[in-house]
Amino acid sequence: MKTYLQKRNSGDLFDMFDDFFRPMFYDEHLDSMRTDIKETDKDYQLSIEMPGFKKDEIKVSLENGYLTVSAEKNETEEEGKEKDSAKYLRRECRVSCQRSYYVGEQVQEESVKAKYENGMLHLTVPKEEPKKIASRSIAIE
Repeated sequence: MKTYLQKRNSGDLFDMFDDFFRPMFYDEHLDSMRTDIKETDKDYQLSIEMPGFKKDEIKVSLENGYLTVSAEKNETEEEGKEKDSAKYLRRECRVSCQRSYYVGEQVQEESVKAKYENGMLHLTVPKEEPKKIASRSIAIE
């Protein structure tokens, strides 16, 4: 069930200021991409909620160490259904969202794995292998 009334956070003055400019009937799911990040020995696993999007509407890119996930949906309906003795001539809906995650500049695009099912985008990002420091002896004069 969606929540249509605003929800106040901590009561902080800045939160109240932000809430004032938010629409009265506001669905937080539209502009947030809830993410769970798990760490294993060899990689990071991101699970991102993206309900209502199709696989071809989602784009994942890697640039300068930032993994960016974006999605855009455009729906247009001509000659719609009748409602309350009025007929829609045209209905439009546009939803887009984007979020970036810093994964490090050493991550290669080919090594990131992505899978989308049941409204969840699952990304696997390999960890950087620790750099081995070569030990050298220094001659004493």
